[in-house]
Amino acid sequence: MSQDVKLKLARWMTLEQLPRFGAATLAALEQKTEGNLPGLFDLTDAQLTSIGLSKDQIGILRHPNQDWLDRNFAWEARSSKYFLLGYDSADYPQQLRELSRPPLLLYGQGNRHCLNAPQVAIVGSRNPTLQGRQLAFELASQLSQAGFVITSGMALGIDGWAHKGVVQQGGKTIAVLGSGLEQIYPKRHLQLADQIVQSQGCLLSEFAPWQRACADHFPRRNRIISGLSLGTVVIEAAIRSGSLITARYALEQDRDVFAVPGSVYNPLSKGCHYLIKQGARLVESAEDIIEEYQNVVSLGGKVSDNDAEKNSDNVLARDRLLDSVDYEITPVDVITQRSGLPLKAVLSELLEYELRGLVITAPGGYIKLRGK
Repeated sequence: MSQDVKLKLARWMTLEQLPRFGAATLAALEQKTEGNLPGLFDLTDAQLTSIGLSKDQIGILRHPNQDWLDRNFAWEARSSKYFLLGYDSADYPQQLRELSRPPLLLYGQGNRHCLNAPQVAIVGSRNPTLQGRQLAFELASQLSQAGFVITSGMALGIDGWAHKGVVQQGGKTIAVLGSGLEQIYPKRHLQLADQIVQSQGCLLSEFAPWQRACADHFPRRNRIISGLSLGTVVIEAAIRSGSLITARYALEQDRDVFAVPGSVYNPLSKGCHYLIKQGARLVESAEDIIEEYQNVVSLGGKVSDNDAEKNSDNVLARDRLLDSVDYEITPVDVITQRSGLPLKAVLSELLEYELRGLVITAPGGYIKLRGK
C-alpha cells in the first residue's frame, strides 16, 4: 500500500471516529467542502469551527485514535484477501455512494470486484419453514445463474440458505456482517463464510475487524444490504422483524422491494403480505425478478438450461402421485389415499422424486417444491 493511499484511508478512518457524525452533518459538510471531505484536515481550527464542527470533533481530527488506525492497517496487511475501501476508493460500491449516510470506510475479505456488480438482496426469517428455506436456496441459485450477485446478511435462516444456494453452484454472493470480519456472527456460519470467499464472493462490514456483533449494529448492516442492491426480496418475515427494516431502507433508498406471499395461517407470511399491500412486487419465481432487470444483466444460456430442466420436470409434475402432494406438509397416508397407489409404490416413487428435487421430506410427510 502506497503512502498516499494509506494517508487517504487514515483520513476516512478518522472521520468515522467523529462523534455526532450523522446524515445531516455529513450532508452539510459535503456541501461546504464541495464534496472534498478529506480537505477538512487542511483547514485551520477557526475554519472548521466556522463550517459547524464542534470542539470535540475538531479534537478528533487533530488527534485521532492512532491505535485504532494502526490495528486496521495491521489487519489489512495480514492477508491478500483482506482489503480496506475509503469512500473515494475506485472499488467503493457506487450504489452505496447514493445513501444519505454511507459508510466512509469498508472492511472486506474476498473478491472486491463483485461489489459493483448488479446485486439482488434476499432476506427473511431466522426461523423459516422448510418451504421458506428451499425457496431461498432455489431463488438465490437461479438469480445467480442469471448473472446477479446475491447479497444478504449471513444470518441463520433465509439469509444463510440464500448464500448456500449461490455457493453450491459456484456463483458469487456478498455477506454483509453486523460484526467485524474477525468476529464472524453467527459462529455456526464460519464454514459458510469461508465458502463464500472461496467462491469468489465477499464478506463486507463497516465495523473494525475485532468488533463483536451487538444489537444496534444490525440495522446499520441492513441499510448496506439494501443499499448495495437493485432490489430486496423478502421471504417469510414477521411484522416486527429485521427483514422489514431492510425493506424500509430499500424504499427510502429508492430501491425495489419484492415479497413472496405465503399461507394466511403462517405468522411469517404477515410481513410479506403487509409489504405487498404497501406496493411491494409479488414474487413467485426468479423469472418475476429477472423480468424487472432484463437490461441490467446478460441472462446467458444457463437460464435456458434451467427452463429446459423445468419443462422435463413438468412431465412428471402432471402425474397423479405428484398431484397428491401439497406445497405444505402432506402425510404419506393422505398421499396414498389421494393417488390410489399401493403404499410400497408411493414410497418408491417419492424417493425418486426427492432425488429429482421435486419433493422434500419433512417431519410428518412430504412437501412439493414450489414451481414443480
